[in-house]
Amino acid sequence: MSARYITTTIPYVNADPHIGFAQEIVQADALARSWRLGGDDVFFSTGSDEHGQKVLEAARKAGKEVQDYVDHYAAEFEKLKGALNLSNDAFIRTSDPAHIKAAQEMWERCAKNGDIYQKEYEGLYCVGHEAYITEKDLVLREKNYFFKFKKYEKFLLDYLEKKKVIIPEWRRLEALNFVKGGLEDFSISRERERLAWGIPVPGDDTQVMYVWFDALTNYISTLGWPDDRDGNFKKFWEDGETLQVAGKDQVRFQSLMWQAMLKSAGLKATDKVFYHGFITSDGQKMSKSLGNVISPFDLVKKYGTDATRYLLLRHVHSTDDSDVTWEKLDEWYTANLTNGLGNLVARVMRLSESYLDSFSGANARKDLKAPEDFNFASAMDVIWSRIQKLDQKITETEPFKVVKSDPEKGKKMIDDQRTELLFIAHTLKPYMPDTSEIIRNAVLSNKKPENLFPRI
Repeated sequence: MSARYITTTIPYVNADPHIGFAQEIVQADALARSWRLGGDDVFFSTGSDEHGQKVLEAARKAGKEVQDYVDHYAAEFEKLKGALNLSNDAFIRTSDPAHIKAAQEMWERCAKNGDIYQKEYEGLYCVGHEAYITEKDLVLREKNYFFKFKKYEKFLLDYLEKKKVIIPEWRRLEALNFVKGGLEDFSISRERERLAWGIPVPGDDTQVMYVWFDALTNYISTLGWPDDRDGNFKKFWEDGETLQVAGKDQVRFQSLMWQAMLKSAGLKATDKVFYHGFITSDGQKMSKSLGNVISPFDLVKKYGTDATRYLLLRHVHSTDDSDVTWEKLDEWYTANLTNGLGNLVARVMRLSESYLDSFSGANARKDLKAPEDFNFASAMDVIWSRIQKLDQKITETEPFKVVKSDPEKGKKMIDDQRTELLFIAHTLKPYMPDTSEIIRNAVLSNKKPENLFPRI
């Protein structure tokens, strides 16, 4: 049995959850479930990123105290656990006292290693990006702390030479090219006078941590680092296999900045990072102003939890951008769930209930493997291929006729089809856990279930 750690990014709490993050967290959940079914010990974490200028300004605009504001949105993200049937073991908030302590420990370790220094900076600053930029917005001059990023060029080049450290491969090459282009030290603090909502810099009350330095530490603070009272950091980070799941815009943060911070603090690098693509709608980026944002809660309300998981895992590409509209979602749902899996279960179990006694076939557990290179659509295509073949076989062999003319032969055909349906249920378990259980119970009790996927 292996110890495996998996984490999503932690979304910024200045807006409601959207379909893009739902995709990420369902992908991570499918992997966590696959590994557990394969016998591994898994720690699965997600959470919320709660500091920074954007959050502070959004709270002021909403007329709320900032803590009340982040409490509200963090709760919305926590609701995803029930809505999407997630199996995460932890939900880390960067406003938690334990996380604040961990972020300050990370700072102190990097400082002790000689990697943090202070200098005056003059440049252009964009609140929307929580970062200094090279054009537009306003000129700003202030004294900040910087991290010696350039010092870790050689380390990062060596780290990124490992073939599977980033998936997909082209993201690894993207990260390599960025390092080869030369790194610049980056700012890791803001003046408290200008930004009061942040974690205080150890030993300097005039500064708060830059939101990314603070937020990245969540990947180990959620495991109990630095105290590690429960031993989760040692078990899952130091001795286990670590995987971070993130969007394609996170490559520099997750695979470069974070890895340099870990090295500076004397900690093990992340074993692997998987980057997914973005979801667009009618060829446009989703935005509130365009009115094309799709909420995961609306998806669940319309299609149900398992159908939503199916749509995000099979019809949203694992690594490339995908275009999603309500019309496409309706089409996928109807064709593959209502007329596909749902219809097949009804056909098989109607025959079984009518002509067979209780199930007596083999029910041996078969271990499941996580999708290779995290290609969820491909893994589910394999399952749907079995669904289609079974459906086609019923149509071609007509067991409902054979059982009347040759009862023994017909019953054997129906029993074989019922056994295949049980296997399909098992393979669906990481992706559609409730549906898997409903089908399994239907087979074992020899009773056709209620309509799995009602017409819309």
